[in-house]
Amino acid sequence: MTSLLRTIFVVARRDFLAIVATPTFLLFLLAPLFMIGMGAIGGFGASQLADSARGAGRIVILAAPADIEALRAADTRLREALPGNKPATLELRVATANDDPVAVAQEKGSDTYAVMSGPLAAPHIVERDEDSRSGAYLALLATDVLRDRAAGAVAPAAPRFESLKHGGTSIAAQQSIGFGAIFVIFLLTLLLAGQSVGMLAEEKGNKVIEILAAAVPLESVFLGKLLGLLGVAILFIAFWMAMAVGGGLVAMTQVDPAALAEAGTTAANAKASAALLAVEPATGWPFFIGIGFAYFIMAFLLLGAIFLGVGAQAGTVREIQMLSLPITILQVAMFSLCSAAASAPGSTLATVAQIIPFSSPLAMAARAATDDARGVHLLALGWQAIWVALVIMLSVRLFRAGVLSGRSNWKFWKRGTGAATAAAGAAETASGQ
Repeated sequence: MTSLLRTIFVVARRDFLAIVATPTFLLFLLAPLFMIGMGAIGGFGASQLADSARGAGRIVILAAPADIEALRAADTRLREALPGNKPATLELRVATANDDPVAVAQEKGSDTYAVMSGPLAAPHIVERDEDSRSGAYLALLATDVLRDRAAGAVAPAAPRFESLKHGGTSIAAQQSIGFGAIFVIFLLTLLLAGQSVGMLAEEKGNKVIEILAAAVPLESVFLGKLLGLLGVAILFIAFWMAMAVGGGLVAMTQVDPAALAEAGTTAANAKASAALLAVEPATGWPFFIGIGFAYFIMAFLLLGAIFLGVGAQAGTVREIQMLSLPITILQVAMFSLCSAAASAPGSTLATVAQIIPFSSPLAMAARAATDDARGVHLLALGWQAIWVALVIMLSVRLFRAGVLSGRSNWKFWKRGTGAATAAAGAAETASGQ
């Protein structure tokens, strides 16, 4: 086992340096700068998710049974009279002794902007944002019902407002974060794992792969190449993270502190800044970034192993391109499935995307943005690790068959195929004579 691990790391170091220690690697690092178009597509998709989720907002009233119809009629009347953007959808519930307005405001599934409970003359309003439009609208509804019952002038309702200090990031923003995670993992795996095919084609062309096969076990060559490519991928990610952090620090040094302080003096700007800083995934940024990196590794190992195994069956660059196309199409299909699932968290579609091995890393990364449960990610990583092991085992057999045959040969399940073919050829020659 020690000898096997040593040879694996030797091949991994060789492939890592063969890629990194070249001038073209700099162009490869800067490749994302030429992919602004794909970034625009990703931003458009995220905005579509945000728009769809924004319509799921609501306001809730926990009212006595005798007040339900009066509140519904007042809501219909006021919505027709109010110009511009209408308030969020009103949900009326019959109040019970165990009602907790704060718990209702924090229910999952939709953004709850305000919850009103208690008597209409002195209601208790829990609102996501202090002095929000939704809370004021609920107070207006209570006043309108009291005015109708009094059949004349009546004092307006005197609500007691309570602001949710830790209301959390809206579902629309969390879904946008989830879609961003899907897009980044998909783009990185497709960009980095595909490098294995080109490198393998070059080594098969100049017979380097045959020299490696004669020197060390082919299992070590396969796993070494996979680990070497993973090291290149990690270096790529570290480079761009360092660039992003450095760019942010440079941008902060260019901001005028006086202008920033002046801009933050108004209440509106202060609220906007606080809301921007409060945006975070459901599991928190540290856990989300860590688990997202783990899911990227799983997706990379799955796709990289498939590319190496299938690419070894090709004898020419054209064959490699033809064999890689179905894999790319499958990956794009998984991206589309996960993008649709990200807009419907908790649905059957999202569950299916989280179970399918090739879409599971992307779908689970999106789930980490909208669901605060953390234990499920350990189960998901275990499930994906099982499939990574199975795919590597199958790909190693494909890799061995392709390297030893030196051409396209899919009959890797039967040992002695070459001997049987030679015997059949000799028999045909003898019969011809």
